[in-house]
Amino acid sequence: MEATRIIAVRHGETAWNVDARIQGQLDIGLNETGRWQARRVGEALAGESISAVYSSDLGRAHQTAQTIAEVTGTSVVADEGLRERSFGLFEGKTFTEITETWPDHAQNWRKRLPDWAPPEGGESLLQLRERVTRTMQLLASRHPGEQIVVVAHGGVLDALYRVATGQDVNSPRTWELPNGAINRLLWTPEGFSLVGWSDTQHLDNEAGDENSF
Repeated sequence: MEATRIIAVRHGETAWNVDARIQGQLDIGLNETGRWQARRVGEALAGESISAVYSSDLGRAHQTAQTIAEVTGTSVVADEGLRERSFGLFEGKTFTEITETWPDHAQNWRKRLPDWAPPEGGESLLQLRERVTRTMQLLASRHPGEQIVVVAHGGVLDALYRVATGQDVNSPRTWELPNGAINRLLWTPEGFSLVGWSDTQHLDNEAGDENSF
């Protein structure tokens, strides 16, 4: 089977990115910078052959994907499997608020404990990796020999990077996840491989990252 080429994009910036406030699966829209970033991504990909654009169904990702699709002449297919990690009780809170209110949970988060999940419905890192891997395999398997765009979130792209490079969910992160960056991978039935990561030549700024811990 021919490889599927994947362009993975983190959504544009939101006001909550700037405030370091946890969005998780709350539906927060793009700010002005985020809309600009989405346009710049679309312009950067305008000359590429793209068979499909897939997106998280959350507004900040779907808005970004829609802008890309308009420029590249495709349509957007939303998939819940591309949603950000669920952060449960943490959603809507800042890093500082979480540390002050739930110091033990904040410590578990910083340690990247694989089985730990934020209270009240949060996902563990292992659960996130399983969801992202399953979803991305399904989407990529539909397009052998073609190129697709996938617009998602920092946590989703972090999990995808780890899968493609064979790193554990609790390994320290040494790579960046900027809003609006272009990341490239290949998929075959044998798995994912990395082609290029965090291309921001089309951008001149970055946004806060709620997946820093």
